[in-house]
Order: sequence, then C-alpha cells, then structure tokens
Amino acid sequence: MEAAGDAVFRMADYGRILFASTRAIELVSPGTSLNGLHLGEIVDEQDHAALDAALAHTVSSGKPSRANMRLKTPHGALWMELQIAAYFNADGQTELLAVGRDISGQQETEERLRHMATHDVLTGLPNRSLLSDRIHMAIAQSRRTGTGFALLALDLDGFKKVNDALGHPLGDALLSVAAARLSETLRDVDTLARVGGDEFVAVLPEAVSDAEIQTIARRMISVMQMPFEIQGHTLYIGTSIGAAVFPQHGDGEVKLLAHADTAMYRAKEIGKGRCVIYDQQKFTQPEHDVSLEAAMFQAVRNGEFLLNYQPIVDAGSRQIMGFEALMRWHRPGEGLVPPSQFIPMAESNGLINLLGAWALKAACVQLKRFEEAANRPLYISVNVSPRQFRNDQFLDVIDEALRLSGLHGEQLLLEITEGILMSDPEHAEAFLKEMVARNVRIAIDDFGTGYSSLAYLKRFPIATLKIDRAFIKDLPGSIKDVAICNVVLSLAKHLNLNTVAEGVENEAQLQFLARQGCGLIQGYLTGSPLLPEQALAMLVAS
Repeated sequence: MEAAGDAVFRMADYGRILFASTRAIELVSPGTSLNGLHLGEIVDEQDHAALDAALAHTVSSGKPSRANMRLKTPHGALWMELQIAAYFNADGQTELLAVGRDISGQQETEERLRHMATHDVLTGLPNRSLLSDRIHMAIAQSRRTGTGFALLALDLDGFKKVNDALGHPLGDALLSVAAARLSETLRDVDTLARVGGDEFVAVLPEAVSDAEIQTIARRMISVMQMPFEIQGHTLYIGTSIGAAVFPQHGDGEVKLLAHADTAMYRAKEIGKGRCVIYDQQKFTQPEHDVSLEAAMFQAVRNGEFLLNYQPIVDAGSRQIMGFEALMRWHRPGEGLVPPSQFIPMAESNGLINLLGAWALKAACVQLKRFEEAANRPLYISVNVSPRQFRNDQFLDVIDEALRLSGLHGEQLLLEITEGILMSDPEHAEAFLKEMVARNVRIAIDDFGTGYSSLAYLKRFPIATLKIDRAFIKDLPGSIKDVAICNVVLSLAKHLNLNTVAEGVENEAQLQFLARQGCGLIQGYLTGSPLLPEQALAMLVAS
C-alpha cells in the first residue's frame, strides 16, 4: 500500500477508515491521520450519493465498484477515481479496500472541453447550443407553471464601423466588454448568449409584460450608450432590441427567435437605440407561415421568381425613358403571390440578399437587351431592401451587375426609402460615396411618407425623388395633394433633382403633373408591370 503511487484506504465494511496510505494523507490532509474517519467525511457532499451507492454495491454483491468523486482537501476539491473492492480479513470479517487515482487534470480538461462546446470562446457567454437548451427549459417551465417568458434579440449599433476602422482585435475586445456590460444588467435567472458577430439573445424567465421587458431593455440600452475605453480609444456604440413573448408570439424556439429578430430589425429601421416588442397585429407579414416560407426556399431552387418591368415615361413626350424592375413570385398551382407577402418574409429570413442580387443582375442584363432593340439609351430602376443596404457584399453585387450587363453606372438607379437612409446615416454616407464613384444614381422612394426632416437632401448625393402614389391618386381634385405635389416639385427643381410621379392612372393626373414640371411618370396610364417580351414589344412600338 505504501509503495503504491495512488491513495489507498483500508476500511471497515461500512466505510470507516482503518488505514490510509502516506499518499492518501498527502493528497487529502497532510500531517493529519485519517484513521477512524468515515470516508464520507472527506468526500464532497455533492458526491455522497455516489459514494453510498458504490459502498452498498460492493458490500452486498462482493463485486468491485468504481466512481469518480471529489475529495475535500485544504486546497479545495480534488477529483479522484475510486475503485472499491471487498475482501475477508484474518478474522473473517468483510473489509473494503479503496484505491484512489488523482484525475483532477483529466477532469479539468473535460470540463474545459464541455465549456468550450457550450460557450462562446471570446465572451464566455453561452453559445447557440446552450441557448437552445435554455429556451427549451424555459418553455418546459412555462408550460408547468402557466407563466410565459421573454426572448430578446440584440444587435450592436455601430459595431461594424468600429471593427472595420480599427481592426478585429480591437473589435473583439469591444465585444468582450459589451458582453460583460449586458450581462451585468440581467438577473441571475436570465441567460445572455452570443449567437454570432455582434448579435446576442437574452432569455428572461417570467418577464412577460411590456413594462417588465422595456425596463430590462432600457437598462441594456443605457449601459451600451456609455463610452467604451478600449486600447486607448474612446468608442461609442449602442444596441437595438427586439422582443418576443412565449407563448403569445410563438410556441417554439424557431418562431420566437424569428419574431424577436423581426422586431429587432424594426427597431433598427425606426431609429435604433430602442426596444420593439413583436406585435401580431402590426407585423402581419406571412413570414410567420412556416409552410409558405418552406415553399419560398423551394421556389428559389425551382426558379419560380421572375421580374416584371414597368415603363417610366417622360411626362411631356410620353417616350419610355426607362423601367422599374419589380419582383414577382409565380407559385405553381397558386398563381402570383403578392410582393407584400413574400418581400417581408425574404427580408426576415435573409433570402432577400440572394433574391436581390439575382434581381439586380437580371434587370441590368435585360435593360441591355431593351437598349439594343430600341437603339437608344435607357435606364433601369431597382429597389433596395434594408437588409441588402446593410449587407457588406452589396457593393460587390452592384459591380458584378454592371460588369455582366455592360451598362454604365448612370444607367442604374437604386431606389432607397427615407427610413433606410436615415436609420444609419454614417453607413449611408459611406455607401453613397461608393455610388458616386461608380456614377450609380440614387432615388428616394415613397418621398414624403417617411422622415419629415429634409436635411438628408442636402447631406446626401440624391438624384431623384419618387413622389408616392398617396399624393397622386386624388389629383387634381384634392387641394392638399395639389399643394404637396407643388412643394415637392418646386423643391426638386431648386435642388436640381429629377422627379418621378408614381401611380399615375388617368389623363388628368398626367396633365397636371406635366404642367407643374414633373419630369417622369409611372403608372397604369402609361404601362402596367410587364413581362420582358411584353415590355420589349411596347418599347419597340413607341
């Protein structure tokens, strides 16, 4: 026993120590005899059940047993693998022999591997795998107790700008500090996970009222608005938050995460630095229809999406000057799916980047064919979604579209809403500078229906204002619409901007707009959205 490198304990059959080897004493209690103690007195309380089971098995069956448990030492818990065997002593009484091997290093390695499998290496927060477990636990608990819980999706505002300007090492340091700050705002029962990049998700058990959610969200927003001192730099970022509540907003992990994500993007769109709670009445897009979403992914593979082209016509001469490319989804057996259904869904699930890239390239290539048939220059107008606008690869998509089609930059007009432009002015300014370098033009779509401030017209290189159909449909009979159109057209004239009036459906509207100096019109009066061959025939005949 003394020669063994492992700890050895000789015990009475109920676990009282009769003898402990020198190695056992060195590991467990240097300089102190262990004789007379029960083995359970030096085993951590958490492992008493495992010890009792091993002792009982060996005594009752006579067969050896093995168990891993923690032994108490002056320096903390020591993981030991105990192998316990029974034998008869010289008096015929049952005794036990336990041989313990120090496995602390092995156990620490296993713990570290388990932690790495369930936690984010950079921030130490739970990762997607552990988050999924916590969500399922919260769902199970909610079903038992009848109380719900909230799920928050967080995205850091302005992080990408810092990361690009100062490098990934500093960005990683910023993420670590941000994660620590966010964690400090939460309760012990809450879970904060990093799910990728600068995106986080929080699980808030039993927090279901709007007031509770907003209180917690405000704390998170507040700490993120404080300056960060990182490696000699004073940095300012923020966070936008979307919330979904179980079971009102989803009965499972996938729906809850999707709806919280949708709400978070809405928070970004309307100004950032705020929390938006998912609302079924307001967010009625069918991205929540799982079967339709599955059909949409299938539609991408099957090539069910197509482009229609609506003529954009000179208000005076009525000559076609260009086309707006409009995406359509023709679902076999169902007919056309309205864009108001599938566009928000594509924005929510990320397909908009793939569809938008395809649409931009296909529209540019098609315009080149229109030009060759008409033997004169034309331009193509393409809508840009919020997610595309924030996508790092969007510039590459534009370059590829121009290269494939052979179009000049000025023949491409990108339509962006006021909300997209003002949701992240710094990003917008950088993006528009890249457009100027390529001679690509920018149009403000639905002008007048978004932000009331006109400062961006001065700040950004805008080429065209598209007057929303809401201001056109009652012309020329509505005094208010007449006044609004006159103001917009006058403003555009003095700023040297082009104007396109949308939704022109009758001659009276066209005549009024032409008299007031509107340059271009678009609507059913001069051409509905057409298939490429129909648009080509109309172009050649004009």
